Amino acid sequence: MSVKIRLQRHGKKQKPFYWVVAADARSKRDGKYLEKIGTYNPNTNPATIELNLDSAVKWLHNGAQPTDTAKAILSYKGALLKHHLDGGIRKGALTQEQADAKLAAWLEAKAGKVDAKKDGLSKAQADVKAKALKAEQAVNAKRLADAAKAEADAIAAAAPAVEEEVVAEAEEAPAAEENNETTEA
Repeated sequence: MSVKIRLQRHGKKQKPFYWVVAADARSKRDGKYLEKIGTYNPNTNPATIELNLDSAVKWLHNGAQPTDTAKAILSYKGALLKHHLDGGIRKGALTQEQADAKLAAWLEAKAGKVDAKKDGLSKAQADVKAKALKAEQAVNAKRLADAAKAEADAIAAAAPAVEEEVVAEAEEAPAAEENNETTEA
């Protein structure tokens, strides 16, 4: 029986969620598996990967062959490095302490890279949000200025009409007085 470390799809349409499993190569993609090793969620940025490192290395020692995507995930989380270092320990090239120190240093560096990416993404998202807010404030200020100008224009347009009416009434009043004087005489 050949064993594969592969992904088993879960989740709904357009929202995949995967289990990383050790399964018989002859079983169906989403069928029977020997052991669940971890999970992989590609919907987040960066992708969320949870992996039982010791279990994955155990299956690699027993001869399980990872698929291409599973191999990338195992490499990303350090399982392949640990498997490689364990081979060096078996051959006598390294001691267990040296291998553990190398793995810990690599995992720390990897965590730093992931944190830097998360910080960069959150900073970029904050920059986009700030830029959108600034643009919205500019649009609102322009809209308020246009509304104030339109209101001032409306008042200015109404003011001459009122003045014309007042002037017209003033002209009518003396004419009416002249008419009254002429009728009295």
